[in-house]
Amino acid sequence: MARAAVRVGVISDTHGLLRPEALAALRGSALILHAGDVGAPEVVEGLRALAPIMAVRGNNDTARWAKRLPETKLVEVGGARFYLLHQLAELDLDPAAAGLAAVVTGHSHRPSIAVRDGVLYLNPGSAGPRRFKLPVCVARVAVVGRRLRPEIVELAV
Repeated sequence: MARAAVRVGVISDTHGLLRPEALAALRGSALILHAGDVGAPEVVEGLRALAPIMAVRGNNDTARWAKRLPETKLVEVGGARFYLLHQLAELDLDPAAAGLAAVVTGHSHRPSIAVRDGVLYLNPGSAGPRRFKLPVCVARVAVVGRRLRPEIVELAV
């Protein structure tokens, strides 16, 4: 019997703005990962209404409420280990050697999906205020065991 996929919603760089389009795109997620620059505690609460949420602190998360957010987080989903941090440049471990299936980051506001040394590197882009001409996006990852099927979802805003 085939194992059912677990859907993980991924969002970043909301900067205090939780768009209804982002909520709609993440609906049905079993877990939501927020890769920092949350911007306001209401963003976490709004996402928590959809699914459990794991969030890390971004470089703009400097208010007192944000101090309780960790800088990095290791999250297990099924047989896959996700490492969550805001800036890829601050990655201080070898993801393949650490047995990670994915590294999830934000910061650049540029959505990207890449695989290096068997590890998924996922940046969902920014779901907050539009920056330059970059798209407003979130991501979804279907997890089956250690297999990951990521997708970027551009929001119509």
